[in-house]
Amino acid sequence: MIDIAKRLKALSDPTRLRILRLLEDGELCVCDVMAALDLPQSLVSRHLAYLDKSGWISGTRKGKWVYYRLAEPADPVQARVLAALRETLPGLATAREDQARLCGHLKAKTDAACD
Repeated sequence: MIDIAKRLKALSDPTRLRILRLLEDGELCVCDVMAALDLPQSLVSRHLAYLDKSGWISGTRKGKWVYYRLAEPADPVQARVLAALRETLPGLATAREDQARLCGHLKAKTDAACD
């Protein structure tokens, strides 16, 4: 029960929901999430750490940046919640705007941007 409560509590912030939606399409660097959400690194990193600790995402360090992706659901409740989010979040205006900013950022991004 405690683990489920921690995972669900992590979803109580709109920024963390926005991050989950962005990671739906694959692994992203912290700088990619920053650009898509138009938020500072410290705030994005704090939210990413919270999602990581609660089991929604996992990260891999590459150089000075960490790349995050959605984690495999740890239990059936998390799997069902993730499925509901996958169905619902893409239809929200904020999520579409974030996705558009991310696409623009990724098109303009150079290979050395996250080194």
